[in-house]
Amino acid sequence: MTDKPLSQGEFVALMAMLFATIALSIDAMLPALPQIAATLSPSAPNAAQLVVTSFVFGMGVGTLFAGPLSDTFGRKRVIMAGSGLYALAAVACYLAPTLETLLIARVVQGLGAAAPRTVSIAMIRDLFSGREMARLMSFVMMVFTAVPAIAPLLGQGIIALADWHAIFLAYIAFSGLTMLWLGLRQPETLDTSRRRPLRLVPLIAATRELLSHRIVLVSTVLQALTLGALFATLSSIQPIFEMVHDRAQSFPLWFALIAVASMSGSFLNSRIVMVLGMRRVVRGTYAAQLTLSLATLLLMPLLEGNLSFALQILWSIGLFAMMGLTAGNLNALAMEPVGHIAGLAASVISALATVGSVLLAIPVGLAFDGTPTPLLVGVALLIGTALVLSRLALGESR
Repeated sequence: MTDKPLSQGEFVALMAMLFATIALSIDAMLPALPQIAATLSPSAPNAAQLVVTSFVFGMGVGTLFAGPLSDTFGRKRVIMAGSGLYALAAVACYLAPTLETLLIARVVQGLGAAAPRTVSIAMIRDLFSGREMARLMSFVMMVFTAVPAIAPLLGQGIIALADWHAIFLAYIAFSGLTMLWLGLRQPETLDTSRRRPLRLVPLIAATRELLSHRIVLVSTVLQALTLGALFATLSSIQPIFEMVHDRAQSFPLWFALIAVASMSGSFLNSRIVMVLGMRRVVRGTYAAQLTLSLATLLLMPLLEGNLSFALQILWSIGLFAMMGLTAGNLNALAMEPVGHIAGLAASVISALATVGSVLLAIPVGLAFDGTPTPLLVGVALLIGTALVLSRLALGESR
């Protein structure tokens, strides 16, 4: 363990790996959905999608606790404790005999994963704020994007060597290596003099203060809408590639291409956010994605074969790139006025946004009917709502 601050490059890489716990836990499962459906829910194959959303739901609930605990006990301790719970739940997933047991274990795994995901944002806010935080978040998102690029390939490779259960062993290994890195290299970012006692009355008062900021409320709703579109896409994208475009075997390679290409969103944001401001970038991104979704919805029924598939790839890249142009900015906007309660703020904001996004994503994912239409309609509605809200309530550009 060291007290010497990390270089910005190593700090960005470490924060990206903490974020990547979520991406790996979701994306490595995507190639396994057909096998999970065949093994555990052959009569209801769409139910296998709940392996994704159950994890996200647990993560959303867990974020309510991770931040306040980190305000009291420090960032590193809480991240490590959450990662321990994550690893234990991965063992339960590996041993799960039924879909119901697997889903319960995935919820618990999500509870544990909430710590590295949420508390890492508080760590960043401990050291940065405003546009500089948004810029750093863009760099984190660029590095983070490498994990979704390789996660489905990793999942497919593990399935080829063993079976889908073994993916959960990879989760344990990844979490262990990341915790070793965090423990040995990253100093605690929350000094003991700034820690807050874990008492109900102060927590309620801090939450009331948090929710009194209009920018926090608006940013949280926008994050829920944006994440809802993302999680709905993640739930449906593998079945679309398999049933619509007949590319089940090559899906991990195409998903890697989409993930790498979508890094352009984070890179672009890092270049323009200091000039245009967070609000203007968010509004412009929503407008562009809504236009792309409506155009895809109109053109997809008219195209066949490779042209239809190319349009699917283009739309998917745009959807994932949207995250790089909005996620960091919305988090920075929400966290800017509440740096003194960063842990609790990160928890409440992430919890509300994540649970809200799951409630929005599940109906869209379960509406899959063998065509991309339900997904395209659902995403267009979510992003259209986000665009209207961002124009009416996000405030002046800065």
